[in-house]
Amino acid sequence: MKPSVSSFLSKHNFVNHVDIYSVAKAISDDMRKGLRKENADEDMIRTFCNPPEASAKGKSVIVIDAGGTNFRSCLVSFDQNGLPSISDMEKTKMPGVEKELSRKDFFAQIADNLEHLKNKSDRIGFCFSYPMEIKENGDGILLGFSKEVKAPEVVGCEVGKCLKEALAERGWNSIKRITLCNDTVAALLAGAACATDNDRYSSYIGFILGTGMNAAYIQPDCECCKIKKQIIVCESGKFLSVNRSDFDIEFDKTTVKPGTFFLEKLCSGAYLGPVSLIALKAAAKDGLFASETAKKIEAIEALTLIEMDKFLHGPFNKECLLGEIASSASSEDADTIFQILDSIVERSARYSAAILIACALQTKAGYNASEPICILCDGTTFFKTYRIKERVYGYLDKILTEELGVYWNIVSCDNDITLGAAISGLIE
Repeated sequence: MKPSVSSFLSKHNFVNHVDIYSVAKAISDDMRKGLRKENADEDMIRTFCNPPEASAKGKSVIVIDAGGTNFRSCLVSFDQNGLPSISDMEKTKMPGVEKELSRKDFFAQIADNLEHLKNKSDRIGFCFSYPMEIKENGDGILLGFSKEVKAPEVVGCEVGKCLKEALAERGWNSIKRITLCNDTVAALLAGAACATDNDRYSSYIGFILGTGMNAAYIQPDCECCKIKKQIIVCESGKFLSVNRSDFDIEFDKTTVKPGTFFLEKLCSGAYLGPVSLIALKAAAKDGLFASETAKKIEAIEALTLIEMDKFLHGPFNKECLLGEIASSASSEDADTIFQILDSIVERSARYSAAILIACALQTKAGYNASEPICILCDGTTFFKTYRIKERVYGYLDKILTEELGVYWNIVSCDNDITLGAAISGLIE
């Protein structure tokens, strides 16, 4: 008799129905440790900024969005009513991706990428999606690049200051301010900017669930943490106190930084596909499939989230790898594949909800239904992966609102990261 999916998952220590509130409390406890500068998993980066009280009117700002392998730049202009428009958009490769660069050459390439925007504004909002320590003047000290970017001399530099120097060498007018932020801060600021006169939000959260995962929220004044009200970047993916299955442990050994980013590796798009393939192959080895189905699964060399998601949206879609296997397998085998993959997606949704609950509790806001917390979510994993968004909504309703009495509203807006980065560039 074949083992059931539930017994298989239990055998490999895979818990898909995690206790969301217990995880949220553990994340929140870690957040408070980080704010007190005690030993914590999450970085809890202070940004020294808040959403502006008034919308930008009659101003323009140069926006840079750099992360991974892409470098985007444009001009964002706000009209007299505060409505933004985007122009002069260009996309190119991130400096340091094709070959290793010195510090001087790295910033020289950025300056070259911005030549089409020369002197169109004296302010720059720079969404720089790498670990940084933010300074009170809005600059950021780079703590490290991901593996794609090869520019070791830039680590430890004040990014804004170095960019100003490179632009000055090219004859730019004086730049008043370059504000560094990451994508979660940009998302939060965009959420605040998109609120209409008919909305009244008590606080804001920015949440990214795409290739990676992270969150930012507004921390109120806290005497015990010696902190004034400001946006905090959590680096949520670094949280370690999570249940990891045999599949997660096996996959972690293959990553660039094993033993780190445990929570991110349970949630985000870069990891869901590979972990699912390990789980399916373990199921084949454990006898959950007929021999022919098992052989086909064992022959799969790689599985992406896109392929996994295609199957979940259409289990017998022959245009996707798993759908083709399921179409020629028994209904029992097809259902086993579906249950395993769905369990991995379910777990991602539950941990995502736990992060949002922890952030919401940290804001100490949202206790009036007419003034909820505004949560701007960004990322294809959140919005497109099979039932993640719907499940997160359901868990927030049940736990955050019904059980804890905290009200919230998830929003999205076009060009949110660009808009948020523009707003960061206009913060004094």
